[in-house]
Amino acid sequence: MAKKDKKAEKAAKPSDPAAMNRRQQMVETYRMTKRVDPVIGWLLLGSFLLAGLVGGYLIYLIPPQGTFGLVMAVISGILLGLLAAMIIFGRRAQKAAYRQMEGQLGAGARALTMLRRGWKIEEMVGFNKQQDMVHRVVGPPGIVLVGEGNPQRLKQLLAGERRKHERVLDGVPVHEVMVGDGDGQVPLPRLVKHVRKLGRNVKPAEITDILHRLKALDSQRPKVPMPHGPMPTSMKGMRQNLRGR
Repeated sequence: MAKKDKKAEKAAKPSDPAAMNRRQQMVETYRMTKRVDPVIGWLLLGSFLLAGLVGGYLIYLIPPQGTFGLVMAVISGILLGLLAAMIIFGRRAQKAAYRQMEGQLGAGARALTMLRRGWKIEEMVGFNKQQDMVHRVVGPPGIVLVGEGNPQRLKQLLAGERRKHERVLDGVPVHEVMVGDGDGQVPLPRLVKHVRKLGRNVKPAEITDILHRLKALDSQRPKVPMPHGPMPTSMKGMRQNLRGR
């Protein structure tokens, strides 16, 4: 009976990261990271001890010393150690998530969800029978068309999407980005940073108007479901925990 109760309890736990609380999201993110990065536990422990000891010692050297100075050094050491461990954890978890997504269909779209507020992502606004796809990002740079798939086929697909968007968005900059490791492509781990660095050509008030004008274009497209391959189960939690780091 006890074993059955435990199994039922596990089954009752929310599997959707959006339904998890902050602690559950952190635990799930750690589990995901450990599968890809087995030494993450030792790295976190080492960074906590090193930053805590060094930081605590430096704080202890600041007068006044004695019992009060020792207490302040211990508290400061713990806080500095936790801060260092969280920074290391955030970076390693993000790298692990990208490593899990690389090579999967739709990985670029999932990576783009790490963008902050103020960005609107539409998955698979363009596609072909070979499963090459184009995603659209609307944000400060204007329109960013992100292509995934064969580079040669993507050039034609991106060019077609550019023409469609320029017809309904006269004067709005349209950028083209191809995800990959080849020449002229952007590696998946650098995709979000690359998109953010495309500049600020559109004011926040103009983005609402752009989205409204895009509705007419999108209404003419066939609805195709986004392929759901294996992906980090805690990606939604990571967006909340690691956004902006």
